[in-house]
Amino acid sequence: MWSITIKMMKKNMKMLIPAGIAIMIGTAFIACTFLFGNTLNDTLRTQLTAQYAQANYIIQSTSRMSGSGSIPPTIGEVNTKQIASTDGVKSTYIQQNLPVNASTGDKSATLLAINASSDDRLLPVKMVKGHQPTGDGQIALPSKLADQLSVNIGDKVTLAANYGSGISGSDSVELTVCGFTEDTNGAYGSYGGAAVIGDETMAKLHGADSESNLMFTGMILDIDESKADAAVPAIRKLLPEGYSIETRQKAGDEALKSLSQSGTNAVTVFLMCFGILAMFVAALVIANTFQVLVAQRRRTLALLRTIGAQKGQLYRSVIGEAAILGLIASALGIAFGSAIMAIVVHSHALASLGMTGGLVFTWQVFVIPLVFGVVMTMLASIGSARSATRVTPLEALRPIEVSDNKRAGIARGVIGFLLIALGLVLTVGAVMMLRSALTSSSDLSDGYSTMLLAAIAGCALIFIGLVVTAAFWMPLLMRLGGAFAALFGPAAKIAHANIQKNPRRVASTGVALLIGVTLVSCIGTGAACAKQTMNNTLDTHYSVDMIAKGSKLSKSTADKIAKIDGVKTTLYAPIARGSVTVGGEERSATLIGVPDTATLSKVLRADLGGVSLGEGKALAPTYSAFTGKVLSFKNGQVSFTASDDSGSGEASSANTLTFSVIQRDYRNVDTDVSVTLFVNESYFRSKQVQADGHMLLAAVDTSKASAVDIITKAQTAIGESAGSSLSGPIAERVQWNQIVDTMLALLIALLAVAVLIALIGVANTLSLSVIERTRESATLRAIGMTRGQLRWSLAVESLVISLVAGIAGEILGIAFGWVGSYMVLSLYSDTAFISDWKLNLIVLVVAAVAALLASVFPARRAVKTPPVEALVEA
Repeated sequence: MWSITIKMMKKNMKMLIPAGIAIMIGTAFIACTFLFGNTLNDTLRTQLTAQYAQANYIIQSTSRMSGSGSIPPTIGEVNTKQIASTDGVKSTYIQQNLPVNASTGDKSATLLAINASSDDRLLPVKMVKGHQPTGDGQIALPSKLADQLSVNIGDKVTLAANYGSGISGSDSVELTVCGFTEDTNGAYGSYGGAAVIGDETMAKLHGADSESNLMFTGMILDIDESKADAAVPAIRKLLPEGYSIETRQKAGDEALKSLSQSGTNAVTVFLMCFGILAMFVAALVIANTFQVLVAQRRRTLALLRTIGAQKGQLYRSVIGEAAILGLIASALGIAFGSAIMAIVVHSHALASLGMTGGLVFTWQVFVIPLVFGVVMTMLASIGSARSATRVTPLEALRPIEVSDNKRAGIARGVIGFLLIALGLVLTVGAVMMLRSALTSSSDLSDGYSTMLLAAIAGCALIFIGLVVTAAFWMPLLMRLGGAFAALFGPAAKIAHANIQKNPRRVASTGVALLIGVTLVSCIGTGAACAKQTMNNTLDTHYSVDMIAKGSKLSKSTADKIAKIDGVKTTLYAPIARGSVTVGGEERSATLIGVPDTATLSKVLRADLGGVSLGEGKALAPTYSAFTGKVLSFKNGQVSFTASDDSGSGEASSANTLTFSVIQRDYRNVDTDVSVTLFVNESYFRSKQVQADGHMLLAAVDTSKASAVDIITKAQTAIGESAGSSLSGPIAERVQWNQIVDTMLALLIALLAVAVLIALIGVANTLSLSVIERTRESATLRAIGMTRGQLRWSLAVESLVISLVAGIAGEILGIAFGWVGSYMVLSLYSDTAFISDWKLNLIVLVVAAVAALLASVFPARRAVKTPPVEALVEA
């Protein structure tokens, strides 16, 4: 029986190729997923151990791994000198780092500073020019940062601790550039490299008297391997409690394991979901193929039964054929996926993502795709194998009839419709419950998770029910689509008739495409709703389109921003930080000086009618920027106390001014404070208030230039003013849209694999139909049908299947996308129910073009065979 199975496979090789391609693509995707995860792990391992330079042993805190909050000892409290003098220890490096700000002239940048090492081999960064600091008045800068600051060796830079880190050391130190560094292994990738400073400079910036007073965070060592067995135990005895010495390899493994538990494996799991989806779609293609194979072999199978073949033998023959196909196609898929990843890795295409790891093969790359591909192929063939066992010996005498007219099972229909009904109840119920909760302003903290899970489960059940019952409703849609296509000539009428001959196969083919298109449309709709909802929310939460602020924001920078295309009006104003008392509580505040309300109204979206900023008057917001509650000023007055000029940030009663308050509804002008006040700029000119910075308020017209262009040019201009920042709804909208678009592109690229396999299924269905209809095609050719008409007939058949399934998938995807958007976005704002029609149109166009291409090879097979020969073969 085994030899007969092999011979039947060879005879039907052309029919098996499309199914094999579907399996190959799915397994290639899974193999690529594991290889990508391995490359990511390799990159992370390299980056996590890059800070160890060329050290082979690491001293680090064990309490840091376990999450203990114990305070580490100082360097002076650790036996560092005894460790360094231990026999076998060639060199040591006590690691210290600190976020700092470097500035020169009007340029500044944030970076990480590390301490110098007596051994260049233990320094985590590489010196590419000059040398390490030999004194406390020197610094080696990252080469890219040096270009940004326009400094060379011998120039001076001012270094100050980044106070956002909680360090309160020396205000600033002036250092001479002695060299340039490169972070070749990405040890400090988030900072773009690291500067190197002397030990005493590091202590000053930390606010310590000397290096020995700094916290001991760890040490790396270069130990002679021949003496390590004696040196390591000796060093372990010298370590304080809570510290251990490990090999570089073990330290890297522990760091990678800890990071993997917090999210690295999630990447592989996330990608695997799309691989499983692709294989599920491929299973539909495989099932179609084997259904036709069994139908075509009914006479052969009947003859085998006549000469003594048992039902079990026929069953095992079909399953074995599927196993062989799955094994060969999966092996080719693994090889194909490995080749793709090899090209990607060696072409440095992943370097832009910060991934510098190599191609790492593990057993998962080979075993999991192979097993998954074989098992899925065998499962997909079970239905056909069962059909083979129902063939009787008498069927050997009957004419071959490969068209499948069997009706879909009633049990399947009942189960499917029950799933749809249950899904509708869950989905509608979840939406109504959330709507009721939002309307009543009740607390959602307890019930929201249940509502969200109910909506997700409801949509999933609806979709599963539709897939299960596709054999009932999909042929009806195909019939409607075919009836419309039949209006375009005799060839289209024949296509319409052919579609109806195999309703179950057409339904299975349509479902494969339906799955991919539904998911693409759902994700696209969700992204479009999220972007529009966020845009609407930003417009209502900000009263100024674009805001630039900073202690060194210059007038020249403001003028450059004002000249950008799309910027309608700007207002450059002095500001002062301080505090006000509202409702008996002290709140942070910013005072902004403006010429008059007429000028202010050009950039501030608020009703300023009847407002005059004369002597002793201030414009205040109606609501708090932080709490959203109405601000209440005692006796209609507000006292603004400016921050002390000493730099302590404390308020001084000597700098207090009292104003009569006029309140209007404007929001988020200065997002760093609770209250933003507008007063006449004369208070700043007369020095009654000392300006500690400036703010630029801008009105933007995105019809004249895109928001991306405006923000890009504004960021370029503001880069000339050290310490200045850009905010406002335009800036946040650009950032949000970029995040959403990036995620959308990634997800659609992953789903494209499933869509591609589904389109291969369309081509497979046409190929099988051509083989089945050999005699019919020959008869049509014999009575005068031209080759072009036959080609057009198959093209129409392919178009109807693809477009009907595509349109149905987009309708479902939009509905699911709207439900998901409402369940997630309505918590934050009124949900915008829109759809990405451009994406939907692109999907339909791609499906149509692919359908036409899919009909090319089946059509060539149909028209190449002469009518007489076809009639003889049939």
